[in-house]
Amino acid sequence: MAFSLFGKRDKTETSEASVQPVATEPAEQKRGFFDRMKQAVTRTRESLTESISSVIALTREVDESTFTGLEPVLLRADLGAPTTAIVLENLRQRALRTGIAGGDELKHLLKAELRQILDGVQRPIQHPQAPPEVIMMVGVNGTGKTTTTGKLAAMFSAEGKSVLLCAADTFRAAAIEQLEVWAQRSEVPLIKTKQGGDPSAALYDALVAAKARGTQVLIADTAGRLHTKSDLMKELDKMRRTAEKLVPGAPHQTLLVMDATTGQNGLEQARLFTEAARVTGIVLTKLDGTAKGGIVLAIATELKLPVVYAGVGEKIDDIIPFDSAAFVESLID
Repeated sequence: MAFSLFGKRDKTETSEASVQPVATEPAEQKRGFFDRMKQAVTRTRESLTESISSVIALTREVDESTFTGLEPVLLRADLGAPTTAIVLENLRQRALRTGIAGGDELKHLLKAELRQILDGVQRPIQHPQAPPEVIMMVGVNGTGKTTTTGKLAAMFSAEGKSVLLCAADTFRAAAIEQLEVWAQRSEVPLIKTKQGGDPSAALYDALVAAKARGTQVLIADTAGRLHTKSDLMKELDKMRRTAEKLVPGAPHQTLLVMDATTGQNGLEQARLFTEAARVTGIVLTKLDGTAKGGIVLAIATELKLPVVYAGVGEKIDDIIPFDSAAFVESLID
């Protein structure tokens, strides 16, 4: 009996987990974000939607076997075990109370659960009352940190903000030169020192310059690896304290750059940075290059941090503010 475990559906009850509309941008801009997000998660959506449809097709009604089949589907999308357990338990409880009519309602409720997880870690960005707004970029080498720094500079500049870049990754060979290229492409100035120099000194000079020029946004690219993890975390803490001395409340944002293609493997590295660098948000790169876009949900559940920006391609403008509604709607057809 399909509903031996679950209660019958009350047709008069409204969905407790219904998605609330959050349209704050102009319609054209909102649509642009949605289209780019949908394109970015194409591989994840195709895999996830096909798998969910296969699970639903195996049973005429939503019952325990449906949830059993859904579990590996969510795990393969890289939602992670904790997130998957939370989602399935909430869906089971819903089924026990009122029943779930079929596949369409199951998809609707699944979207609502995923949206609730993402919205639960959202936090407003604390912009300073007076410039500059200081943003520190952190993360291990190879995640696209320097590239993302350059893309953010171009994005803020396109919004009409004055931007200054700081090349504070003085330990990785060619990191300064790489950021110089991005500064030229973004048409924003750059403060740098020689390779092997003191990153905090470079940041100090950049802060002084930003204050003197009235620059609105200062973005500092930091080292992703030193001789030991302890050295790296001490250096990041020193930079944070340097920023705070010159600009009250700085850094206003500390963004951890993560590579979406590394999935669960990147979470352990991320925990190290979140503990030591006081990370406020995530920039998830290469979201378009993986079928495991569910890592966004794992980040929210396990790191308790929001994804703030998403890298959706290789071009200079292929970075967009992350939108939970667009992401969830793009993820499941």
